[in-house]
Amino acid sequence: MPIIDIENYSKLIKKRPVLNSINYHFENGTIYGLHGQNGSGKTMLLRAISGLIFPTTGTVTIDGKLLQKDIDFPPHTGIIIEHTELLPNMTGYENLKMLSKINKTATDDDILDSLKQVGLGGHEHTKVKNYSLGMKQKLSLAQAIFEKPSLLLLDEPTNALDEDSVQLIHDILLRLKEQGCTIIMATHNKEELLALADHIMKMVDGELIS
Repeated sequence: MPIIDIENYSKLIKKRPVLNSINYHFENGTIYGLHGQNGSGKTMLLRAISGLIFPTTGTVTIDGKLLQKDIDFPPHTGIIIEHTELLPNMTGYENLKMLSKINKTATDDDILDSLKQVGLGGHEHTKVKNYSLGMKQKLSLAQAIFEKPSLLLLDEPTNALDEDSVQLIHDILLRLKEQGCTIIMATHNKEELLALADHIMKMVDGELIS
């Protein structure tokens, strides 16, 4: 299970700091909430931990391995960052089946179970172009969890979901936490984090205020 250390991490884009001297230690089996306004740096921090951007200065270490030196991406990680790329002319099942061929760790049962967990049971063979916005969001979560990740990086994971679906997602995240998963969740909804997160951090102008 991943232990993550971020040390003196800064990122400049066009000479403007989007992340500024971030230092934080993440433990396993814990839900961390990132709260802040749009443009505060929440998504950029998730991108940093996922290895999708390179630091201007500083490091991210995952289980003692330096990101972008010892490893390119954090292993066993599920991600929802910004808009998940879904293929509209394929079904929900087919989208996950195609993704499963990359790591070759998930079975058909894992795929179908993840779709059922997020509330897409009965819609697994419907083409994504016929999904509602909420169904697409559920499919994004299914793709994040179907390979049984030990780290989840989630950007606004309950967007476009109704109250019952939000509770369903919360139950999934709490269950994964009990299994030892580290969950880092960014949202502008502080009430959601108060109900779910073990630790809440505020992002302001690229700085992390714990």
